[in-house]
Amino acid sequence: MSRQGARPTPLPPGVKVDFNTLKAPAGYVAGAGRGAAGFTTRSDIGPSMPAPDAVKDKGDEGADETKFDAFLGNDAGVLGQTGVYDEEDREADEVWDHIEDRMDERRKEKRDAKLKEELEKFRAENPKISEQFADLKRKLADVPVEQWESIPDIGDYTIKKQKHLDRFTPVPDSLLASAAAREATATAIDASGLATPMGGATTDLTAIGAGRNTVVQLKLDKISDSVSGQTVVDPKGYLTDLKSVTLKSDAEISDIKKARLLLKSVIQTNPRHAPGWIAAARLEEVAGKLQQARELMMKGCELCPTNEDVWLEAARLQTPENAKAILARGVAALPDSVKLWMQAARLEQTDAAKKRVLLRALERIPQSVRLWKAVVEISEEDDARVLLSRAVECCPQHVELWLALARLETYENARKVLNKARQAVPTSAEVWITASKLEEANGQATMPDKIVPRGIKSLAANGVVIDRDWWLKEAESSEKSQPPMVATCRAIVKEVVGHGVEEQDRKRTWMADAEECMRRGSVETARAIYAHALSVFPGKKSIWRRAAQLEKAHGSRESLDALLKKAVQYCPQAEVLWLMAAKEKWLSGDVAGARSILEEAFIRNPDAEEIWLAAFKVEFENSELDRARLILAKAREHQPASTARVWMKSAMVEREAGDTAAERGLLQDGIRRFPYFWKMHIMLGQLEERLGNTDAARLAYAAGIKRCMDAIPLWVAAARLEERAGNVAKARALLEQARLKNPKTPALWLAAVRTELRAQNAKAGEALMAKALQDCPDSGVLWAESINMAPRPQRKSRSVDALKKCNDDPHVVAAVAGLFWSDRKVDKARSWFNRAVTLNPDVGDFWAAYFKFETQFGSPEQQEAVMKRFLAAEPRYGEHWQRVAKDAANAHQKQEVLLKKVVADLDKEL
Repeated sequence: MSRQGARPTPLPPGVKVDFNTLKAPAGYVAGAGRGAAGFTTRSDIGPSMPAPDAVKDKGDEGADETKFDAFLGNDAGVLGQTGVYDEEDREADEVWDHIEDRMDERRKEKRDAKLKEELEKFRAENPKISEQFADLKRKLADVPVEQWESIPDIGDYTIKKQKHLDRFTPVPDSLLASAAAREATATAIDASGLATPMGGATTDLTAIGAGRNTVVQLKLDKISDSVSGQTVVDPKGYLTDLKSVTLKSDAEISDIKKARLLLKSVIQTNPRHAPGWIAAARLEEVAGKLQQARELMMKGCELCPTNEDVWLEAARLQTPENAKAILARGVAALPDSVKLWMQAARLEQTDAAKKRVLLRALERIPQSVRLWKAVVEISEEDDARVLLSRAVECCPQHVELWLALARLETYENARKVLNKARQAVPTSAEVWITASKLEEANGQATMPDKIVPRGIKSLAANGVVIDRDWWLKEAESSEKSQPPMVATCRAIVKEVVGHGVEEQDRKRTWMADAEECMRRGSVETARAIYAHALSVFPGKKSIWRRAAQLEKAHGSRESLDALLKKAVQYCPQAEVLWLMAAKEKWLSGDVAGARSILEEAFIRNPDAEEIWLAAFKVEFENSELDRARLILAKAREHQPASTARVWMKSAMVEREAGDTAAERGLLQDGIRRFPYFWKMHIMLGQLEERLGNTDAARLAYAAGIKRCMDAIPLWVAAARLEERAGNVAKARALLEQARLKNPKTPALWLAAVRTELRAQNAKAGEALMAKALQDCPDSGVLWAESINMAPRPQRKSRSVDALKKCNDDPHVVAAVAGLFWSDRKVDKARSWFNRAVTLNPDVGDFWAAYFKFETQFGSPEQQEAVMKRFLAAEPRYGEHWQRVAKDAANAHQKQEVLLKKVVADLDKEL
């Protein structure tokens, strides 16, 4: 045998050698023949494989023994180099071990107690299921056999539905094609009436018709109810009902099935639970199974006969006749149920039948107020009176029945009824208020002033809290009743308006109450509040003014005159009250009355400038120039009344009379006395312009500008003078100088822009407008002018920008209204014009544009409505308005005439 071992036995021919089963030779490395290097991984040696034993060197044994320490091991460190571990070291270690054991024993009790506490807390928060039911399990030992047997069955033993895994296998196309060919249906019928060609099934028209009839019959059965052999299907609405049928999705059907199963379990486990039966029946009703719903409710009525909701639900699901029978059984089981009797009465068709049912109900339940009200509503007046007489005996504490009976009785009987009601219900305020209304309605206008105080005193004595707001609302309702009970309203206000109000807050609170009443349209209540406030504060002119405004808006001229006469007696120093009284007399055409009032005002207020000017205005407006001149002359001589306005009005009188020399003299004297009153400067300049003295006018304007730098109209008038004289450059320079002296002034920018436009410098005007909008971005006047001067295609976008910057500016709103007007959008233009005059009713230009629009597109009624609102507003401002109103040719003209002249002046440039 050779060194390599025995030779392997040769295998038979055809048998291959399985080299995987052979053991590798010693020292074999896989891949070494093709140059691969051997390597070892963690999977080859395994985890925590011990290292091979190393051969110890005899020379190192002594070193290892000396290094070993019982406490530190071989790694003794610095201390290990000092010596061996002797008995003293061991004794020291034992001492420390005893100390540590002792300390551990001292802490052990505290540690064990803490651990036990945490464990008990955890078990209390997370108890076991067996512990939760331990007490119940102990009680099961006392349960008798009868109770065990009476436990109902749960009905469904399935705990969890088994999920069936559906497996799908792709089907060959040939199988799909053959199946489609077998199930195909012919879409046409052969003319010969024979079967359709091969490849399709025969069409059975009889079966199709029968199937269609079956479907229609099922739908009819579903929506119809058989009553005495007749159907209640509405033939006209049948197709509509079919269209309204909603098809339920699979999810909805699944939800209905789950709910049905749940409710079935509810009514089986607790058959005496009425809401369960009602819910189950309504579920079937929603699912479209009305018959099943009725059957369920009938079972519910049998098992829950003492629940009125069950009977009501059962009656609702039935036809009217069947519902009557069910409610008859219900009231037999529950004779004291008001709901069942009321529902039974509703099912009756005639009032007589309803009354019969309700009277039977009242025999069983005479104390039901609801039944009494229902039977009274359907009864005649005489029967209602008898019924109410019986009702107040059965329900004496119900105030509504007493009041209803009092309304049906005569005056004498009603008084008796209310007296009985007051005795039966001493805490009812409605009884006292009704008694006051009764006396007032029968001509006893002074009785409310006696009844209401007695009532409030009686209520307070019986412990009723007097609610001031509630009583004021009752006063308003008395005023708004038909017919209005004004005396009752005033009596209530007089008694309660001061109740619970602090003394220092009375005036403010009463004024707020009156304004709230006015806002709600309760004029008499507000008038009564003002009357009471004036009786407490007769010297407050603000209250007199508000009361006078109320009388002017809602009262008569006589009541206003009487109120103002009382006002000036209590407040003789209040100039505004004298002026209001004189103005009302003048507006009514009583000039002599106005003069007498002003004469008395002169006696009480000799130094009042407003009264002197009011006297002048009365004479001036009546073309009594001599009287007006005399009054102003006396005012100029009286030093306290010699004001700048008096001198200006004196010049106006001379201008009206045509005496230019006297006018110039008055203006020059007035300027010397009042050099900083800019209006006289501008009047002097206008006088010189009318006379053609351009240089004198220029000097007048310059003198005024020198003294009144901030008077914008002076700068504009001076620039306009230069422009009319042909000096556009000088006008431009004046306006630029004015803008330097008065920065961020929209009127100066507007005048500069218009100067350029009048000079045909459109580009310069647009550039100035851009600068103006940068300097005054929130100026509505500039934005309105920008909209008007923009090209027509750009006006819409320009108006949008203007509304973003100043949405509530009346000038912008009026400009947008004009834009809608030009586009023939009538409704929008009317709405925006209305908004403009509402935002600022003092601008006459807006009213003129609004009236012109209505004359073009509105009806006569709309034009008249605008005119009425205009006369009530009495506007005084606006560029076109002031140019027309201050023209000497239009002096003493009425407001209507001025408005029409301003309408004609709108198209002229400014």
